[in-house]
Amino acid sequence: SLLLTFYFTSASRGSVISHLYCQFHINRMQKSGDVILGGLFPVHFFSSISDLLFTSQPEQPTCHSFNVQGFRLAQTMAFAVDEINNNSSLLPNVTLGYTLYDNCAELGIGFRGALSLVSGQEEQIILHNTCVGNPPVVGIVGDSSSTRSIAISSVLGLYRVPMVSYFATCSCLSDRQKYPSFFRTIPSDAFQVRAMIQILKHFGWTWAGLLITDDDYGFHAARSLQSELSVSGEGCLAYVEVLPTDKDTDELRRIVNVMKKSTASVVIAFVFETHMINLMEEIERQNVTGLQWLASEGWTATAAVLQTPELMPYLGGTLGIAIRRGEIPGLREFLLQIRPDLLDSNSYGKTMVNEFWEFTFQCRFAPAPAGWVEGGGAICTGQEDLENVNTEFLDISNLRPEYNVYKAVYALAYSLDDMLQCKPGRGPFSGHSCATLQSLELWELVYYLERVNFTTPFGDQVSFDENGDVVPIYDVMNWLWLPDGSTTVQNVGEVKGSAFKGEEILLDEDKIFWNFNSKKPVQSVCSESCPPGTHMVRKKGEPKCCFDCIPCSDGKVSNISSKYSLGCTSCPEDFWSNPQRDHCVPKKTEFLSYHEPLGICLTATSLLGACTCAVVLGIFIYHHKTPIVRANNSELSFQVLLSLKLCFLCSLLFIGRPRLWTCQLRHAAFGISFVLCVSCILVKTMVVLAVFKASKPGGGTSLKWFGAMQQRGTVLCLASVQAAICTAWLVSASPSPHKNTQYHNDMIVYECAVGSPFGFAVLLGYIGMLAVLSFLIAFLVRNLPDSFNEAKLITFSMLIFCAVWVAFVPVYISSPGNYADAVEAFAILASSFGLLITLFGPKCYIILLKPELNTKKAIMGRGAELDFRPTIYNMVGVSKIDGVFINPMQTYTCLEQP
Repeated sequence: SLLLTFYFTSASRGSVISHLYCQFHINRMQKSGDVILGGLFPVHFFSSISDLLFTSQPEQPTCHSFNVQGFRLAQTMAFAVDEINNNSSLLPNVTLGYTLYDNCAELGIGFRGALSLVSGQEEQIILHNTCVGNPPVVGIVGDSSSTRSIAISSVLGLYRVPMVSYFATCSCLSDRQKYPSFFRTIPSDAFQVRAMIQILKHFGWTWAGLLITDDDYGFHAARSLQSELSVSGEGCLAYVEVLPTDKDTDELRRIVNVMKKSTASVVIAFVFETHMINLMEEIERQNVTGLQWLASEGWTATAAVLQTPELMPYLGGTLGIAIRRGEIPGLREFLLQIRPDLLDSNSYGKTMVNEFWEFTFQCRFAPAPAGWVEGGGAICTGQEDLENVNTEFLDISNLRPEYNVYKAVYALAYSLDDMLQCKPGRGPFSGHSCATLQSLELWELVYYLERVNFTTPFGDQVSFDENGDVVPIYDVMNWLWLPDGSTTVQNVGEVKGSAFKGEEILLDEDKIFWNFNSKKPVQSVCSESCPPGTHMVRKKGEPKCCFDCIPCSDGKVSNISSKYSLGCTSCPEDFWSNPQRDHCVPKKTEFLSYHEPLGICLTATSLLGACTCAVVLGIFIYHHKTPIVRANNSELSFQVLLSLKLCFLCSLLFIGRPRLWTCQLRHAAFGISFVLCVSCILVKTMVVLAVFKASKPGGGTSLKWFGAMQQRGTVLCLASVQAAICTAWLVSASPSPHKNTQYHNDMIVYECAVGSPFGFAVLLGYIGMLAVLSFLIAFLVRNLPDSFNEAKLITFSMLIFCAVWVAFVPVYISSPGNYADAVEAFAILASSFGLLITLFGPKCYIILLKPELNTKKAIMGRGAELDFRPTIYNMVGVSKIDGVFINPMQTYTCLEQP
């Protein structure tokens, strides 16, 4: 192998003669040509290598366990080379040759074989001072294993030797920094892993075990699968076990016990058939059934050794990823031409053909091993007919790795053809030069290989991306166990890669054979998906697929749009969770409605009060000439009745859904209406006091301040102050509708935010001040002579009014939601009814039921009914205030009754 470095780095120092000090003896097939292609194929399953003690020259390795498929792969390359040589439009005037080595599925043998291909097996190599000459091979088709490809390409990549693998799938080989001249006609494991996840996702399998090989193929697949599952969130791995490379019975028994104890019903196996054989023997021994196998491309469509009546009860129904199946016209005819008697005894490939013949016909060439003939064994003649024997070697109905070998050979051929078609002066290299076979540097061939683009006879387009990978596509295969005991592997779908849509899976589920009594896909989950209204809480120390389902809290929901509900989603502000917690529903709304009993009662009471005021007003208007109406300042009484009617009606603004205009109007109307009412009562009280003072000697001058104009002006001025307060409140911090969710989380309480509590307090304070002032004045004159005294009624009415509103404040503050509006409306109605009844009830009683008392004499003579001896005023004047006839200039004489 040291010759490789010497060959590529020799300086121009005249002729150099290099001797090959040690030859590596290995099974090979060879054909001469102008350009030689190399190939590495696993013609044998196993090898025996002596211990390297470094005390003597090591023995040559020996290979055993003939691999029919590996031999067919080598023959496929030989067929492709012959087909290209017979194609006049591809590489005209250039003959391709090949040197194919058996790597015996062993890293050391494959690595030595690759170095032998690039350095040659000749006894002596002469390098001239011009360094003109071709390397022994211009490119290698192989290797079949990711581990061997990594090792070989790591070295050959330093010298840009093109290497096109047909079966190495490790995603690590896509690293162009490490493997600049590596290409492959099989998709990488990165896509195979995503294809596996698509199958898991399609059938809802979120809990699976993983078996891998003890090499780069297995470890990179496991790392990629775990990473993709973590990113996609589509599932978890119950366990990851590494299958031993040899038949370690104890380790295999331990792995099978892990599989038996696991709740995962799906097993993903990124292995090769050689590893599965040992595992399945232990599974058969322990009779482990009920597993759904997901096979990697390493053994899906090629493991005929596993498709036996003994193993199919366990492997029947296997789903797997298989590399693209293709058709190669003429291959079967080419394979039928293989005959050991057509090869010279010294021909390269004679040994492999003989082994194939002995394996196929179960015979031995002479001289036969000792005891073979005695034991009834047949002797091979070389004249046996391949068509008369049932062998998978001739079965070309399922060409998968063979099709990749075919495409790899053609990729090298087309790149050589593109290179040779270069026009001098128009080349891609420095000075627009072209590469030639006589001065070929292999990195120049890599340049053309990166840009190769052709279509196979089967219709598949072949080209490589920037990482040396082909456009990915896989077939989905299913192992079918037929009623007669035979088996077949059928295509049930495909997985394609797309730069825009990712991976797309197409499955024909009606064709899939399920190896279960139910004839349906098995369920494989660690924990059942959380039902709507719950969310996932992971179990401590276990994978994320193992969890408990906890109900969502109030106001949160979970729709379970994926397999896992990672959390509950809060509902929007105006929505709340339904009882099942699976979707948000609009929150209930609450306000003092006209349709609910409380609203109906308040509305009826308000209308009753307004109607009562109207009736009383009508009575007073109808009887406006009677003494009892005239004696009680009829104009102010009318104003009181009108303002009370407004007070009753303004309570309706507190009922119904709050709007901006109702919120702004309700307090302003309430405040101004009550100020009008209380102002009239205050003026009424002051008039009574003034009349009493005017009835005393020297008190007549006080009446000039309480004429009709002064009374109206006083009421207007007092109401204007309240109007100014309301205007300032509305302009600075206007009340507005507010959706309150603090009282109930699942309910929106529509209320009017006062905007400025200070403005509301000033409004109520002003009403209270006028009411207290009226109460005090009325209380002071409550003992006036009864003929003129309305002060007792005013005192009582103001006492009720103040009591209602003093009780209102704490109740209003502590009342939640629409109850606050109800309390305020109730306070308005209660105080209004209190004023109406106390001020006008006795008078209406006299007017309607005791008309005999509604006379001037009766009103002025009621003092006789008192317990004390009242004073009777002698009214002789011509002036009057509210029906009381007096003369302000008259000196009054008090006469005592006998």
